[in-house]
Amino acid sequence: MVNKERAGAGSAEEPTDQLALRRTNLARTLRHIRANGPRSRAAIAAATGLHKATVSSLVDELLARRLVREIGAEHSGGAGRPGRGIALSPDVGAVGIEINVDYLAVHGSDLTGRTVIEKRISFDAMHRDVERCLDDLTEAARRSLAELVRRGVTPVGLTVAVPGLVDVARGVVVLAPNLGWRDVPVAARLAHGLAPGLWIGVDNDANLAALAEYTWGVAAGTDDLVYLTGEVGVGGGVIVNGRLLRGADGFSGEVGHLPVEPGGDPCGCGRVGCWETKVGLAELVRRATPDAAYGPGDGPIPDPQERIAEISRRLAADDRAAADAVAEVGRWLGHGGAILVNLFNPRVIVLGGYFAELADHLIPSAQANLARLAVASTAARCHFVASHLGFTAAARGAAGVVVQRMIEDPTAVTLTAPPPLAGVR
Repeated sequence: MVNKERAGAGSAEEPTDQLALRRTNLARTLRHIRANGPRSRAAIAAATGLHKATVSSLVDELLARRLVREIGAEHSGGAGRPGRGIALSPDVGAVGIEINVDYLAVHGSDLTGRTVIEKRISFDAMHRDVERCLDDLTEAARRSLAELVRRGVTPVGLTVAVPGLVDVARGVVVLAPNLGWRDVPVAARLAHGLAPGLWIGVDNDANLAALAEYTWGVAAGTDDLVYLTGEVGVGGGVIVNGRLLRGADGFSGEVGHLPVEPGGDPCGCGRVGCWETKVGLAELVRRATPDAAYGPGDGPIPDPQERIAEISRRLAADDRAAADAVAEVGRWLGHGGAILVNLFNPRVIVLGGYFAELADHLIPSAQANLARLAVASTAARCHFVASHLGFTAAARGAAGVVVQRMIEDPTAVTLTAPPPLAGVR
């Protein structure tokens, strides 16, 4: 796991009073433990430059908030009695949920980064109105939070990943074309159906997946990368110099709506010729399996992995229509990728969602078209790679946002430690 403070929302302001100073030092202590593993109080003081008495007080508060725990004695190799190690606590955690056109993905983790829950649930947003979608989302959140508790982890927050434009500060989905949502107050709606005191956030799915890739993925630690999510729609998250690029209003990353073919096919956003009309899963399915294309019928939408499995079977059987469809999507993937390379000069383009599932078939033609169309002389150094985080990447990143919030502001966690067992310090 890569721990880079730069990937978050930015550094905190300089402390202006004692409470702010303490909050800063609590976060500093947690960041040190996360980056370096269990450490004694003395080792933390030596590494951070904080006074030993200050570190002892900080650790006591983090123990009370159940953000750290004491483990076996740490042997520093020097003389004297070894100190007890202070480690991140597995007792608190978070849930991330991605809602998409044809599935819900759930990821629950604790403060140490351990995956506690990970699952994907078939979901048919096309045949549900907004209210029913939110009801189902609330129920999925309630069950996931309860499951986390049953596994011994107390959740302190939840983030929802949505494929569209999100006003993160207000928790409002401004526009999600493929869901048919406009100005939906997701955070407020969930707050009514979930336990009070739970922090609830909403963010763009591709941005969250990009953060997950940067932290845990195949290109973890690559300071300049683009993540592309291949679903019914297409989104992108851009990491520049180790920071997520959000834009002036927080709406960057809608790369699926790059205009690539004037006069082309209509897109769900109301425009024509968008990139996702060429590389989205709906388009691939239409070309590769025209007998089972997405449509407004009454039946439920198959799970995306069922779609990909069927296309893979046809590719294995040398089905010409499937092979041509995948090659065409690969070419368009390289076409749009070249635009992104010309704009951002990333070192790597990470393919997620269905792109990752079919990467062996898509990357050759995508890479060839990227090399042909990218202008920058260093373009050959940018390459496509397949994500190994699967369809839960955005949910993983969503849970990670809550964990990062705990790290950066430990005082936001109001949990208190249970009474100590007799004879245990």
